[in-house]
Amino acid sequence: MPPAGEAMPLSVEGLSHAFGARKVLDGVGLGVGRGDFTVLLGLNGAGKSTLFALITRLYHSNSGRIVVFGHDIRAEPQAALARMGVVFQQPTLDLDLTVEQNLYYHAALHGISQRAVRARVGAELARVNLADRRRDKVRQLSGGQRRRVELARALLHEPSLLLLDEPTVGLDIESRQFLLEHVRLLCRERGLGVLWATHLIDEAGAEAKVVVLHRGRVLAAGDVPAILAQTGAETLKSAFDRLTRAGSEAA
Repeated sequence: MPPAGEAMPLSVEGLSHAFGARKVLDGVGLGVGRGDFTVLLGLNGAGKSTLFALITRLYHSNSGRIVVFGHDIRAEPQAALARMGVVFQQPTLDLDLTVEQNLYYHAALHGISQRAVRARVGAELARVNLADRRRDKVRQLSGGQRRRVELARALLHEPSLLLLDEPTVGLDIESRQFLLEHVRLLCRERGLGVLWATHLIDEAGAEAKVVVLHRGRVLAAGDVPAILAQTGAETLKSAFDRLTRAGSEAA
């Protein structure tokens, strides 16, 4: 767990981005605290993947600020990126390598020693119940198992911030539930700050922090009771429907 006096895992302030004349993000601000399971909730096209691309430096932001544990992503990209693990929406494993070869390659990119990587690969694969598949090629795994490998890989360099972009898309109910429970456990046990992007409202449990993103703008942010109070709704689904309807009418 990060030291008590350390800066928060993620702070985004006034972030805007456009592709040509089309503005995709408009003054977005949000924060992820230590141990927080923060759900970035938005419909397809809300701007979630663009936000992730900016945080991970796949795109460069021209306005606003992204800070990871006190490191401005524009001024100190290496220090910021070293503190985060990422599971992207699109699969990124090499299907023709084995499970452990994919992990060893990631470890080499992060400069992890051979002695340390052997222990970490074994530990992370055991946590996602795939220790017995470590020498299988990735193409032999199911979709849910591949996602678990991606999660193990993202944690291999021991990040303190974890970003997951629509990680359960296309997964069966059991695989989806495993990922949710595993990541929530990481928040509780490791104090990991998590930003979990999804369009599925039921993935935001009662204890989650929620950021509602719609058409590139943050419409609400806080814990579930606060969002219900803000909207006068009885359920998060009703609150989300009211917020996005009002956001569409105002656009």
